[in-house]
Amino acid sequence: VRTHLSSTRLFQTTTMTSLQLARHAREMGVINKPAVLYKRILKELPRVLMIYDIDMPLEDAKTTIRNRFYDNKDIKDPRVQEMLLETGYFQLETSMLQHKQKNHLMHFLEGYTVPMEAERKRLSSNSSIEEQFARN
Repeated sequence: VRTHLSSTRLFQTTTMTSLQLARHAREMGVINKPAVLYKRILKELPRVLMIYDIDMPLEDAKTTIRNRFYDNKDIKDPRVQEMLLETGYFQLETSMLQHKQKNHLMHFLEGYTVPMEAERKRLSSNSSIEEQFARN
């Protein structure tokens, strides 16, 4: 957070490198409201899809996010709810700061990673020299 003095008023500008979304939501008193986190995720979702170059329709990504929230709708313990919300804010923040790799988000959004990557590197016992060379 950078501070600027301008005509005796103090302004705080949040930069992309110091989002601290969970702390900000906690200070506002909305940390325990899943709807606030959900709206924030949906607001940032197009940007995240663009940053990571994920070729997925926005509506499909929104449906996946909605289903992830619905998976936890029956949790009543406030401690677990708070932990899930903190984790959600952390995931959003790390995604926005590009601390994740594309396959992490693909696994979250689509539930799988590209299996061909692992298959490409496996060699059988009778692999030719060309296959061994292509492996690397």
